[in-house]
Amino acid sequence: MTARRRVRRALIVLVLLHAVIFLADVLAPYDPLAQHRSFPFAPPTRARFVDAQGALHFRPFVYALAEGPEMSGQYHEDTSRAYPLRLFVPSAPHRVAGLIEVRHRLFGVDEPARLFLLGTDGYGRDQLSRLLHGGRLSLAAGLLAATVSLFLGLVIGTLAGFYGGRIDALLMRLAELFLALPWLYLLFALRAFLPLDVPPARAFLLIVLVVGLVDWARPARLVRGVTLSAREREYVLAARGFGASDAYLMRVHVLPQAAGVVLTQAAILIPQYVLAEVALSFLGLGVGEPTPSWGNMLGVLQQYHVLASYWWLWAPALALVVVFLTYYSLADALHAGEAGGV
Repeated sequence: MTARRRVRRALIVLVLLHAVIFLADVLAPYDPLAQHRSFPFAPPTRARFVDAQGALHFRPFVYALAEGPEMSGQYHEDTSRAYPLRLFVPSAPHRVAGLIEVRHRLFGVDEPARLFLLGTDGYGRDQLSRLLHGGRLSLAAGLLAATVSLFLGLVIGTLAGFYGGRIDALLMRLAELFLALPWLYLLFALRAFLPLDVPPARAFLLIVLVVGLVDWARPARLVRGVTLSAREREYVLAARGFGASDAYLMRVHVLPQAAGVVLTQAAILIPQYVLAEVALSFLGLGVGEPTPSWGNMLGVLQQYHVLASYWWLWAPALALVVVFLTYYSLADALHAGEAGGV
């Protein structure tokens, strides 16, 4: 498979993944904060086409869940009535990504049945709804932090490589200082100084800004190397001889040369920054409950009985694996394309 085709496939997967996360307000069957206290740790609901009597249904359906005797935590299906899945079910008014108000969700079932396709947590909150909404926060942290880091790296690396001399020496010594800073531990330290009840929006911005402002040095050094090579090209020297300004040379001749490096770095850094947010929230130092993120959703697995008994609570970890593999596949394809001149 050619590098170009691998890039295209990885991008298609990433676009679909981010589109699903972006449309969480429509795709999620329930509000991520809604608690169904009668169904703590309910297992995933099974969508069926064949009922208990062996009759075939052309529309998928579910059975209502019923808890075992004496609140034992064991559930069974009430097969006396089938509840078909319905499209565009009415719901309380809510906004898609905070922009467009809608009054329907894509699918659902009539009460008293519940549609917990990925089960529930200890508060009876639907895991699928929380996974979709939590992914919006975790992926946004990676995207925004990478944007800040790469913008700084691109500007500083271009200036250092293009002008050289003392500017280069000063900026690269500064980059070496930031390379020596362990940004994840710096996040831990900064978060430890803040109160425990930091609002979710402020905790999110803290993660994005610290990671983005501290981890610019590596892309800056890579961009500097490309700029050092680009500024000595014959067409750049010819343009300079005809009186082209430094800004023109950097914009037209140098920055396009660095585009491939920046894109490859983006594919590498975004999953790393997603992991930073997940790690902090997992440890209780990032975005806290009840706002969902993949990190605080996995935090419940610190309890051994949950870890051993409720496998469906591992869903955010599986989503992380998909995100990581897709981004790293994209980075590998971009690197192969650069090496092959694609």
